[in-house]
Amino acid sequence: MAGSTHSVNNQVPPLVGYDVFSADRALTAAVERHLDPGLRDEVLGELSALGRTSGSAQVQEWGAQANENPPRLRTHDRYGHRVDEVEFHPSWHRLLGKGVSAGLTAAWDRPAGHLRRAAAFLVWTQVDAGNGCPLSMTHAAVPALRTDPDLAAEWEPRLTSMVYDRELRPAHLKAGALFGMGMTEKQGGSDVRANTTSARPLAEDGTYELTGHKWFCSAPMSDGFLVLAQAPGGLTCFLVPRVLADGTRNVFLLQRLKDKLGNRSNASAEVEFDGTWARRVGEEGRGVRTIIEMVAATRLDCVLGSAGLMRQAVAQAVHHCTYREVFGGKLVDKPLMRNVLADLAIESEAATTLALRLAAACDDGGEQERALLRIAVPTAKYWVTKRCPPVAVEAAECLGGNGYVEESGMPRLVRESPLNSIWEGAGNVQALDVLRALQREPGAFDAYLREVGQTRGADHRLDGAIKNLLTELADLEGVEGRARRLAERLALVLQGSLLVRFAPPEVADAFCAARLGGDGGAAFGTLPPSLDLASVVERARPVT
Repeated sequence: MAGSTHSVNNQVPPLVGYDVFSADRALTAAVERHLDPGLRDEVLGELSALGRTSGSAQVQEWGAQANENPPRLRTHDRYGHRVDEVEFHPSWHRLLGKGVSAGLTAAWDRPAGHLRRAAAFLVWTQVDAGNGCPLSMTHAAVPALRTDPDLAAEWEPRLTSMVYDRELRPAHLKAGALFGMGMTEKQGGSDVRANTTSARPLAEDGTYELTGHKWFCSAPMSDGFLVLAQAPGGLTCFLVPRVLADGTRNVFLLQRLKDKLGNRSNASAEVEFDGTWARRVGEEGRGVRTIIEMVAATRLDCVLGSAGLMRQAVAQAVHHCTYREVFGGKLVDKPLMRNVLADLAIESEAATTLALRLAAACDDGGEQERALLRIAVPTAKYWVTKRCPPVAVEAAECLGGNGYVEESGMPRLVRESPLNSIWEGAGNVQALDVLRALQREPGAFDAYLREVGQTRGADHRLDGAIKNLLTELADLEGVEGRARRLAERLALVLQGSLLVRFAPPEVADAFCAARLGGDGGAAFGTLPPSLDLASVVERARPVT
């Protein structure tokens, strides 16, 4: 009999078997804050059920399996016919089906639809972010399609369905459908007006034949795609169905799948159009204006996705430190580690609070809220997604060497963390969009000032930050080179105002001290020690 050389102790139990939604105090508070009381029981029950599903050992295993078994491109069948299909691991299909059935594509006509979906998206991201792309694209396609009432009447019921139908067949025969998007090309990147894909009108009104390519096509296994191409009247938006009404497959030639840093379970493709049938969406020459609402919705999902990743990273770090013993005590009780965890926690709560505020504004639909969204969405997209990578890396470090090992799940979060900053317009694109809103839409900045002005006098550091921001905006000389600086300050002031209004005093105090008052360093774990850091960390602890 082999001898035992050691016993296993001081290891941390896995963070499974818990309600991901209800264990997140910042998220539950945000949902209740913005929710009509008459919907409270229904929505909280729905989100708690999804939270228990997300935290279950089985679903967490599905996420790991989907990540470990990336999609594969299948261009031809055994007989040599082109099929252009993407094959996924069964766990990925299970996750996508759960996401659809949870209403992650069904926000547009449900009471508090955007709020409840935003909270669900934030929760579901924490299982595996890979299936978030088709859920996001399908959700976001609806406002673009609504520019054409006939197309909306045909497609919207399929896109907002809570039934996942994975088979490639004519959309009118399916109980639910998914959408992808193709905008960028090799030569243009974010400059979509440089696109060269051409659209030739066909005899039937509103139909075209596309020829060209897309360098990035999101969710290539979908039933339909919104793409941009050059029509006779200029850059135009088109709907490309994957399968035509007669059952034949549209010309949709998948050249290769991208080998990405993270987001491994999701497919991103290069696609060629060669006589591809398409329907026009909106007017010729107004493609960017038509698709911009889709872009705005996906940008908000980038904020939500980053907030979800940050929350999971912080939850794992706090959970680990709650159980791990070192130097005669719990790691969470060591002053320096407590400072690090608290710093991470306020970053996570600030992201969640801002994201849910924007989702609630989408439900409101009023002129004031629309104006706020115009400046706040690109501001949040710029800043929250930028903060995600350092949070993920620092949280992994809280686990020590264990956080560098794949089995911990932390490397997956680290690899995923930069993605939302790059997708749907990288940092410079967002900062310049903020600048456009400031210069061309004075109502947007007025709405922003009204929002942050609700906390006037509540915190001297916030008041000072608002004053400094106004001083910065008074001088627009060489403003393009300062666009990132402006976007950052706009985001921090908005987050600070929301936390001062809604978060516990210890959270708001820590945020304002470190992020607005200058009493914090460039690295996490540099909060002033006089703060109530123990309460901040306890608020972030996932209760299993």
